[in-house]
Order: sequence, then C-alpha cells, then structure tokens
Amino acid sequence: MSGKEINCKVSFEELIEKLHEIFESDHVNIEEVQQLMESYESNPLDWKKFAKFDSFRYTRNLVDEGNGKFNLMLLCWNEGHASSIHDHANSHCFMKMLSGGLREIRFSWPDRNEDSSNDHSMTRIAENLLKTNQVCYIHDKLGLHRVENVSDKDPAVSLHLYCPPFDQCNTFDEKTGKSMTCKVTFWSKFGNRTPFQQESLPAAASAPSPRRKRTEWEHSTLLWFADMVFHT
Repeated sequence: MSGKEINCKVSFEELIEKLHEIFESDHVNIEEVQQLMESYESNPLDWKKFAKFDSFRYTRNLVDEGNGKFNLMLLCWNEGHASSIHDHANSHCFMKMLSGGLREIRFSWPDRNEDSSNDHSMTRIAENLLKTNQVCYIHDKLGLHRVENVSDKDPAVSLHLYCPPFDQCNTFDEKTGKSMTCKVTFWSKFGNRTPFQQESLPAAASAPSPRRKRTEWEHSTLLWFADMVFHT
C-alpha cells in the first residue's frame, strides 16, 4: 500500500474502487485503510440495496469480494441484536458505522495455559460506543470483541472489511472462556438473498453428552450457529 494521505471525501463507489487499489499490495497499511473508510460520509441511498434485516439476528450481507484479498460487507442489526464474543481468524477487521450506533466490548484472550477443567470468566478490557461515520479496527493481537445494538427503538447498519476473508471463527463463553468454532456465511450477496443450503453441523457444534445439560452459552451458540448455517 502507498503511504499517500487521503484528504478528500469519496463516494461509496470510489471507496470500493480505492480499496481495490490499496489491496493490490499484500501489505496492510492500517492507518491508510482506516483513513479511507473515514473519508466516506454515509448516505443510505448508496448502500440501501445491500441492507437486509432479519427479525431474529443480525445479518451479514456481502457487498464486494475484493478479488480474494478482502471482503466488504454490510451488517444489519435490529434493536437488541448482538454478536457472540468472537475472534477474527487472524484477519484485519475494519468497521464503519453507516447508520445508528453500536457498542463494542473488547475482551482479553482466555488464559490457555490454565487447567481446561477450570472455568474462568473472561476479562473486559475496553468498551466503545460507535456512532454514524466513526471507524474502528480490531485484530486478534488486540483481543476479542462482542458487538451489540443496545437501542430498543433504532436499527443499526455497519460496514465491515475483513482482510484476508475468512469463513469460520471462534466464539467464546464469557462465563467460562470456552470456545467453539463456527462457520460464518452471508444472508445476501450483492443485494440478492443467498439460496438455502442445508449443511451438517461440525463436531464442535454437535449436541453434548446426554449425561449433562447444555450450558446457557452452548444452547445460545447452537441456536446462533444453526441460524448462520441453515438460514443464510
């Protein structure tokens, strides 16, 4: 990437075009990408065709595949929708608010050196309130996070860039630090609903032994995962 500063406002189309130019290189200049995303001033007329909402959970809607170097997508959050605590498969994650607001809560990684039989609650390390046109960045080196729309009356829309793209990540139980690998898919691509494809759950998301009850986290994660696989 070049170190050239971006001082002027860009349109949504120009934003995508310049992202393609930036990612012609294999080097990720975090400040340059963040500055470029900040240079776009949100206008719903630009992205409304990609904004697909679901009544039960937030949606991931692919806008551009970035020639395999990155994925650009809209995430749509109805009132009260939230993600699980998750990582980003060692990818760079840039998030820009297009409409409404979101709360981001960051967590440190669970201590993997401790006895796995002992449960330890996860440690919160930061909390950010993101408003329209603000941009934030996270990478696994900086920790994990959960994103949530805390409003009880206003939906929210955020623009996410992931470099490189990934199709699975780990989710974490805040109470125990235990993780589960989940597949991530798209509710829509390029403004069109993705076709229904039934897939089998991986071993990590299979039902636990009948000798014990599912924890609250296991139950909610299985529901979240089933929705991601079967309804996207």
